[in-house]
This record gives sequence, C-alpha cells and structure tokens, in this order.
Amino acid sequence: MRQGKVYLVGAGPSDPDLLTIKAGKCLEIADVILYDRLVNPDLLHYAKEGAELVYCGKTPGYHCVPQKVIQDLLLHYAQQGKIVVRLKGGDPFIFGRGGEEAEVLAKHHIEFEIIPGITAGIAAPAYAGIPVTHRELSRSFAIVTGHGLTGTPENIRWHHLAQGVDTLAIYMGVKNLPYICEQLLAGGKSIETPVAVIEEGTSINQRVLIGTLRTIVEIATSEQVSNPALIVVGEVVKQSATLSWFSKSKLQEVYA
Repeated sequence: MRQGKVYLVGAGPSDPDLLTIKAGKCLEIADVILYDRLVNPDLLHYAKEGAELVYCGKTPGYHCVPQKVIQDLLLHYAQQGKIVVRLKGGDPFIFGRGGEEAEVLAKHHIEFEIIPGITAGIAAPAYAGIPVTHRELSRSFAIVTGHGLTGTPENIRWHHLAQGVDTLAIYMGVKNLPYICEQLLAGGKSIETPVAVIEEGTSINQRVLIGTLRTIVEIATSEQVSNPALIVVGEVVKQSATLSWFSKSKLQEVYA
C-alpha cells in the first residue's frame, strides 16, 4: 500500500479570510482532516466531498482527544495511504505542538510538510490597531506563553523579558494575569506600562481591554474576560486609540 502524507497546517486566527492559499489547497485534497477547537468551522467547507473530519479540540484543563491519541491517529491514517491535514489554529509551530507531531512523523518515516499560518501574536494586535513593532516605540518583540506545564509559568525569565524586550505578546495568560503583571513589575517594568487584553482576536466578537500593569487585572476581572485572549504589553498599546480599525461598530473597547 502506498504510504500517505501529513500536512501540519496553520489555520490562522478566527477570521477565516486570513487562511493562506497554500493551506486552502491542502484542505481541498485531504482525505482526513484532524482539526482543533480554535479553528474557524467555516474553513471545513474547503474539504472535498467524502473527506473524514475528526475533531481534536482542547480546552483549558480538558483534552477531548489526548495528544498521544492525536499522534497515533496521524500515523494510522498516513499508514493507510491517506492524505492527512492536521489543522491547527494560528501557526503549528507557535504553541501548537506541531514540533512534537512532526517528530513522531519523522521517527516513523512518514512524509510531511509544515504549512505556516498567521499567528494570533501578530494578527490580534493588528486587528486592535496595535503594531507590535514601531520605529519609535518598539524595536523588539517576543512571543511568550502565559501558561506552564504545571499551570503558572514560573520557568519563564520574566526579568529578562521586562528589561530586554519592548513588546510582549503573551498567549494563554488570562488565568495567570495577576502573576504575569507581578513578575514584570518585579523585573523593572513601569507600573504605567500599557497593557491590552484582546479577547477573541480577529473575530466579530473581538473585544479590546486596555489598561496598564497597575490597572489591567482589575479591568479584566470586572469585564470577565475569558479565553481565547492575547495579552500585549508595551508602549505600542497606546497606538490602539488612534489606529483601531476593525469593525468599530461591533468592537467593545474599555480604556482605563
């Protein structure tokens, strides 16, 4: 039997129009699509008739399909000679565990390709009018996880990030927002450093909450912000007041 092939595909953020052309072509030829929770369901319309759709959603604290099972499914379908798309929100190599899945495929000599996707760390700020780099305000930019294997991301060098990086895009950090703010302040960030929390970035439900390291925890608690949400820390956040452009009639913006 001819061995199949696996495409690890980045679906981009919530806005389905941000899917890349190459990703769309992969979806059109796939025999099987294993897709994640944050993938916009509209993207599944690219699937050809008869393609098998397998939901592999994960929510904080609960994995509908454990990672080991997902990896076994990739091997199973590829070894049957099928074209498989592993469809992930954002980019497969940015907090998408794509590296782990590619390692398993390589170990079993399964042919694969990586199809990058637009990640929330640049897309959500852009849709909120926040340039993550700016010639006058930000010459460095870091993508950081706000959630560790044990919950709180203790092993991250917050002091170095506070001192050495102008703009931080923090994924999966809503639950740990108080801890993150404490660590950045302890690392030397000003208490008045602007912070944005972007909930459901690039979707029609996008909500932008803006404050500072002093106020953002209270704002996020009061507004009951929830996942998925991205935290942006840095002077560029101030640009949102002028540059915010996306669906202004639908966005709710909270400034403090």
